[in-house]
Amino acid sequence: MEHPILFLSLLFETFGLEDFAHHYPHVIYSWLVVLGFICAGWIAGKGVQIIPNRIQNFIEVVIDGIENFQVEMMGEEGRRYFPLIATIGLYVFACNLLGLVPGMLSPTANINTTLSVALVTFCATHYVGIRYHGIKYIKHFTGSILPMAPLMIPIEIIGHLSRVLSLTLRLFGNIMGEDLVLAILFLLAGKFLAPVPMMFLGIFTSFVQALIFSLLSMLYISGAIEEAH
Repeated sequence: MEHPILFLSLLFETFGLEDFAHHYPHVIYSWLVVLGFICAGWIAGKGVQIIPNRIQNFIEVVIDGIENFQVEMMGEEGRRYFPLIATIGLYVFACNLLGLVPGMLSPTANINTTLSVALVTFCATHYVGIRYHGIKYIKHFTGSILPMAPLMIPIEIIGHLSRVLSLTLRLFGNIMGEDLVLAILFLLAGKFLAPVPMMFLGIFTSFVQALIFSLLSMLYISGAIEEAH
């Protein structure tokens, strides 16, 4: 759901990119999120101190807590995939929040964005499975009884593809619905501050959806790792 005025789209239009801004606003705002993370990482990297200040200490505690939670979910082998899972979670959360800002758009309110993130999880899952299990990872699709392979292979393929569909539609549907409700409230009762409670609920929903996406990514990758044992 697009806002009546999208600031970055207007900026692109001033440079003669009207068609791109009109058809791909979710790409523009995805770039904004990525640029924001690059700048934040650069600033944070320059400010790292041996004796941390309050902000650095808080960030380190949060990151350490998230990493420990992931290790509890995935086992010690899951620690190496913390950068991937954390990046997915933060990216999804930032994209979700962006639509709560007037004049901005949630990239995750477009199914192409959610599909692209879901495909990252899908590809990472099978990469991990092959990395840990080698070519024998294919046995995951054939089942434990070889004569049942012709039946099990299509079922397993459909099951794995349904993960992509589930991740894509769940995130897209929730954020799209949230943006739609906010847009309606702004149009009908914006001057009476009616959208404010919904915006607080939107922040909570954005966090929950990012958490669910990250948890499912952990479970899928963890399942691929277990196939190797």
